[in-house]
Amino acid sequence: MGAIFRREMRAYFTSPVAYIFIAAFYLYTGNYFVSYNMSYGSTDLSYAFSSAFTIMMILLPLLTMRLFTEEKKQRTDQCLLTAPVSLGGIVAGKFLAAVCVFLCAMAIYVPFIIILYALAGAVEWATIIGTMIALLLLGAAFISIGVFVSSLTENQVVAAILSFVIIMFFYMLDLLAGNVANETISGIMSALGFYTRYNEFTSGIFNIGSIVFFVSVMFVFNFLTVRVLEKRRWAD
Repeated sequence: MGAIFRREMRAYFTSPVAYIFIAAFYLYTGNYFVSYNMSYGSTDLSYAFSSAFTIMMILLPLLTMRLFTEEKKQRTDQCLLTAPVSLGGIVAGKFLAAVCVFLCAMAIYVPFIIILYALAGAVEWATIIGTMIALLLLGAAFISIGVFVSSLTENQVVAAILSFVIIMFFYMLDLLAGNVANETISGIMSALGFYTRYNEFTSGIFNIGSIVFFVSVMFVFNFLTVRVLEKRRWAD
């Protein structure tokens, strides 16, 4: 797994992918921080954290689209599948590399917090720490979806679009649940929705159930990716 992780990190930072992703994330979140927190003198970061959901839906599929599609394009997928590394290790290495790049993007919140603390002398640490954890888990869940989709196709554009559609589907579940008359179906849709669960944290509600949910999403999609690779290994 370590070799795969280092290989993917080199691939990210020897190409423009990681730099473009991080720069776009910084610009988007920085704009919300300046226009709301700095302009109005607010120490409430919930607005900046909530806005991150939208840019993550767009950027994370672009970050993950090449993870397995590039292997197929360069015809290195069979070498990878027959390497002395477990399939779980391959998936984990690629997944963790993408998560690390996302962590680099999340680092922008550290100076935000320092600035607010310097100006106001106090911030809501419990809410900020809880939301940072939720942001990481949400991003990791999105990444696991992107990794899975990347294993299904050899076209990067298709991988990015399909990942976005799946993530959008989980986002729309929250909005559509209120329009469903059947309470059981509505409850299931709400339980599977991403946005409401994440927004709880930005509102200062630390929900263990939501943490378990995001971790479960990660495991399920990474498990499905392993099954896809396993099927391809035996098929070839």
